[in-house]
Amino acid sequence: MLKFIDLFAGLGGFHLALRDFKVQCVFASEINESLRVLYQKNFGMKCHGDINSIPISKIPKHDILCAGFPCQPFSKAGNREGLDDKKNGSMFDKIVDILTYHKPRFFILENVRNLKSHQGGGTWLYIHNKLVTELNYSITSSVFSPHQFGVPQFRERFFIVGASDGLNHFHWPKPGTKLTSIHKCLDKKPTNFQSLEPIKSHVLDTWQEFLDRIPIEAELPKPIWSMEFGATYEYERKTPFGFGDPEGDKGSFGTSLKELTSEEKSKRIPRYAHTLNGDLPKWKKNIIKKNRVFYSRYKKFIDPVKDRIEQLRLHSHQKFEWHISGGPRKIRDYIIQFRGSGIRVKHTDFSPALVTIRAQVPIIGWENRYITPIEAMRLQSIEGIQLPDNLNACFTALGNSVNISVVKKIVFGLLNNQDNMSNE
Repeated sequence: MLKFIDLFAGLGGFHLALRDFKVQCVFASEINESLRVLYQKNFGMKCHGDINSIPISKIPKHDILCAGFPCQPFSKAGNREGLDDKKNGSMFDKIVDILTYHKPRFFILENVRNLKSHQGGGTWLYIHNKLVTELNYSITSSVFSPHQFGVPQFRERFFIVGASDGLNHFHWPKPGTKLTSIHKCLDKKPTNFQSLEPIKSHVLDTWQEFLDRIPIEAELPKPIWSMEFGATYEYERKTPFGFGDPEGDKGSFGTSLKELTSEEKSKRIPRYAHTLNGDLPKWKKNIIKKNRVFYSRYKKFIDPVKDRIEQLRLHSHQKFEWHISGGPRKIRDYIIQFRGSGIRVKHTDFSPALVTIRAQVPIIGWENRYITPIEAMRLQSIEGIQLPDNLNACFTALGNSVNISVVKKIVFGLLNNQDNMSNE
């Protein structure tokens, strides 16, 4: 019987996937204490703590190493320090140390899509050289999302498969074309759901009024940065922080910048334009330009609701991303996410990716509620295990988990050849 180890185990996603192939888990580690306790309850085996505190010689011999190593250093949502991240950047090197010592036949690694392009490809070159040049593994990599296999969640993840004796037998799963719908993962009458907070409901009502006022033939900017409605501050050649202001410049929502101190000015200039060197990246300039053109064209429709958008409590509530093509402009007909980059509205064909941030849990618009932990489990193809009792911990763990359906497809491609099955 093949044996595997489960590193950075979390909820045990790799364990759930591989046990269906009669592969035995002989070691697991997870730094979060509550998840370690839960792992033991769910799988009946001890889950060790911080992998850095465990002597490699104490890790049992194994055929497959599985690791969804920490993604925050490489994620677009994180600080992107990569391998230089003091907390998690060295975890890949720990994997290398274990591979060097134990020389398992296979490994399966998972991380965010951005890993391969991080630092202009430098991070991937480092990883590739370690695995191929130094350890002499054959490797292959690919990106998959659950929605490609009939699971209604868009969650692109980067997978690396390696083998010590070649990968001629291995094949990646072929994504399907079957349409998905989040409705297949939703309960008709859930009991333990969290309703949308009144303040967020007010935010959606405000943006719905905005949509109702805009002519249906008008193409909405992607994204909408409402702070540019009425703004005239310079942004193409300089910013108000880099130079003095010409007479008559206006900041967010058309507020005057005339004769203001730098501190006062900073409160009236959108945060994304707070740069001292007088230059903004091209993508920001394009968004600003599109929003100003949109406002000038539809000013008479926007002005009646502009003040109410300005009064929304958070900066992120003043940004709006409409990802619907051709459908009715009714926010609550769709899936909604409150993100740091703004309020995002998407079709119901699949859910946005589950993330570790509790505030970004998808909202079922037509029921004015968040998805429940049970529904989120289905989006990750997880069943038959206990989840953390605390909602924040629950969604953090689900957001960190690998998707079981995707991993099963990969494992099948790796192990379906009976010649690769070792004897106990």
